[in-house]
Amino acid sequence: MVLWPKITEGTGKQVDNDLRYASVVALSALGRSRDYRDRADAGRGLACLAEMQKAVGPLLELVLDPDDTFVTRATAEALLRRKDRAGLAIIASALAAADSNHGDWIHTAIVDVFGIFSSDRDDAAQLVEELVRDSDDSLSQGARQLLGILAELDPVLRPA
Repeated sequence: MVLWPKITEGTGKQVDNDLRYASVVALSALGRSRDYRDRADAGRGLACLAEMQKAVGPLLELVLDPDDTFVTRATAEALLRRKDRAGLAIIASALAAADSNHGDWIHTAIVDVFGIFSSDRDDAAQLVEELVRDSDDSLSQGARQLLGILAELDPVLRPA
């Protein structure tokens, strides 16, 4: 099975899209490894491609990894460090489906990423408020949970 497309000419947009797609396929396969370190690496790598629809399912599976919460923590943190709608939406969806153990590790990642700069927390809260109004009930429910966690944070650094 060939995972990487054959590149024969130029570096056009289609080639870039093909490589991004191939990366999602390869990282998704790595995310099914028995080794938790491979799954955590896959989660970090896939987080960089979270805006691609094909990455969403594997990322949700990794955030909710049934065998090792290190994978949960590493993947959640990578998604949150994107500080964008794509990463926050996957985290919100995961929160809606998470058991208390996974929820605790996702919460820890949220605190670590958004507990330093108040501006980062405030920007994330603004994006999550948009997700609360989403028509997908699961996403909306998870976004409300995420918004609650962000509201409880007291970041260390604020603007002067």
